[in-house]
Amino acid sequence: MTLGDPGRLTGGYLYHRRMANLAEIHNARIEFVSFPDRPFLLPALNARNVLRRARRSGARVIVLDSIAAGFLGPKLLLSSPDVPVVAILHQPPGGIDHGRMRTSIQTGLDRLAYARCRRLIVASESLAHELAAQGVSRERIDVVPPGRDMIGDTQRPAGDLRQGRRAAFLCVGNWVERKGIHSLLDAFARIPEAMGTLHLVGDDQVDSRYAALLHARIGQLDLVDRVVVHGPLPSEQVAGLYRAADVFVLPSLREPYGTVYGEAMAAGLPVVGWHTGNLPYLAEDGREGLLITPGDAPGLGTALELLARDEAWRRRLGEAASRRAQERPTWAESAVLFFAAIRRALEEH
Repeated sequence: MTLGDPGRLTGGYLYHRRMANLAEIHNARIEFVSFPDRPFLLPALNARNVLRRARRSGARVIVLDSIAAGFLGPKLLLSSPDVPVVAILHQPPGGIDHGRMRTSIQTGLDRLAYARCRRLIVASESLAHELAAQGVSRERIDVVPPGRDMIGDTQRPAGDLRQGRRAAFLCVGNWVERKGIHSLLDAFARIPEAMGTLHLVGDDQVDSRYAALLHARIGQLDLVDRVVVHGPLPSEQVAGLYRAADVFVLPSLREPYGTVYGEAMAAGLPVVGWHTGNLPYLAEDGREGLLITPGDAPGLGTALELLARDEAWRRRLGEAASRRAQERPTWAESAVLFFAAIRRALEEH
């Protein structure tokens, strides 16, 4: 049970589709039922119809996406379905991309829904710790991280991304302010032109105002012809970019997991970002990448230039990142954990 088109190119939606693709191996089937993607709170008016559609599908378990949890919360308060409800959280209660008022309202609605869920599946240890700190029993929480491997990876690199410069930097993330792409551009502009080419992958139409600011910044003299905007790409092309790049960088202010960091590390890239969110759980500063104090654009620029100048160092960091990534599950292994949690909810119900 999610919001809008389940085919969207975001980490949470991709996670759900991976599980749906692997369900048959686990003698299961996942069907998507969506709330209409309308302005905040209005989707809650459709809770009765959405729940009815789920029941008509013959579902034995309802898996409630955190992006839609608050819209079902009031309905669950009035009448619980006759099958167990399991929440899948890719964000904390209240979400991560909203203003203060919406966050406050959504937090209450999300918690209302989660209180009536049999189990909570979360995508990272950092998110599990955050929920536990808010009073959620750790016994109700199952950590099922995304897989480190990319579906459709053909093992083919994308060609020469350096374009005659010392290093190719890759950033994968949709253009929303939380991802910090504006900070990345300011930091990248500080390094000499010969040091690197920056490649941006992600949907640049999510926030038109923010996108206009970024496109204007890319067109300025200190960045012109040094930044390549790819837009949204299918996973096999993104995999090729990982293999052809030298460094992965995403200065996101808040990532409950950060699937792209894990994918980049599995491809042997050192990762660079702010020392916040889940990144410190994935990589250690100076070992698998460089973690910078949030908001320190000069420090971020210095880190990028040092990596561009020292190929041997960035190779060592990349090799360490690859080794660390091997400790994390593949999508097939994550699916084992996911469906085991679903079956525990059925047994408890």
